[in-house]
Amino acid sequence: MLIPVIAYYVIFKYWPMGGLVIAFKTYNFADGIWNSPWVGLKNFKLLFSSASTLQINWNTFWLSFLSLVLGFPVPIFLAVLLNEVRKSWFKKWVQTIIYLPHFFSWVIVSGIVLSLFATDYGSINKVLKLFNLEPVTFLYESHSWISIFIGSGIWKEMGFSTIIYLAALTTIDPSLYESACMDGATKWRQMWHVTLPGIRHTIILLLILAMGKIMEVGFDQVYNLQNAAVADVSEVISTYIYKIGLGSSQFSLTTAMGLFESVISCSLVLIANRIAKKFDQALF
Repeated sequence: MLIPVIAYYVIFKYWPMGGLVIAFKTYNFADGIWNSPWVGLKNFKLLFSSASTLQINWNTFWLSFLSLVLGFPVPIFLAVLLNEVRKSWFKKWVQTIIYLPHFFSWVIVSGIVLSLFATDYGSINKVLKLFNLEPVTFLYESHSWISIFIGSGIWKEMGFSTIIYLAALTTIDPSLYESACMDGATKWRQMWHVTLPGIRHTIILLLILAMGKIMEVGFDQVYNLQNAAVADVSEVISTYIYKIGLGSSQFSLTTAMGLFESVISCSLVLIANRIAKKFDQALF
C-alpha cells in the first residue's frame, strides 16, 4: 500500500531535485541539464551582487515575517473562543463562515480585495465620496498595500488552522476544567492554564512548519495583488523566479535563487526545532 505513495514522492519530489545542478551551470536547451557547461558559483555571485536581488530577499522575508507574527495567533484565538461557545448551531455556523475563504482561489480573493479597495470603483472609496472625502489609493501606497496583503492572507487561511486547533482541543480532559472551576478559576484563567497548555504540542508543530515557509511568499497572492506602484515592497522571490526565469529564460540564475530560498527555509526549520527541543517539544 505504501508503494504508490513512495513512488509519488520519488518521482515528483526527489527526482526533480537533480535539476538543481543548473544553479551551478549555464543552462541551455541544446545541451540539456547534464551537458550544460559548469560555472561554479558564478550565478550566486551574480545574484547577490545585484541591489535589486537583495531587496527582493528582504521583501520576501519581511512579508513572511509579518504574516507569521500577525497571522499565527489569530486561529489560536478563534479556536479558543469557539471552544467556549455552547450553542452548537452557532459554533458550526461560525466555523463554516471562517473556513469558506480557504477554498477560494487567490484570483477570487484578489477580486474581492479590488472591489473593496480600488481607487475608482472600490466600495470603501465610494463610501468616502458620500461624505465628500477624497478617495484613498490603498493599493498604490506601500504601507496600505502591505496591510491589505497581510489582512487578506489572514482572512483566507485562518479558518483552516482554526479547524486544526479545534480538533486538538477535543483531546483535553474535561475534568481539568472541572478541577480548575472548583479551584475558583475564571474562564480566562481556564483558557490560560488549561486550554492553551492542552494544545501546546499542536502550536509548536504548526509553528515549526510555518518557520519553514518564512522565505516562501505565495506566488498567487502576490502576483494577483501587486502593481508597478508598489513593486519596491511587493516583488518577492516567487514572482522574481516567474518573471526572470520563465519570462527571460534565465533558468540558471533563478534556480540559484530558489536553491538559496530552500537552504534558508530548511535552516530555519532546524533552528526552530532545536529551540523546541530545549523545551521538550521537538518535532524530530
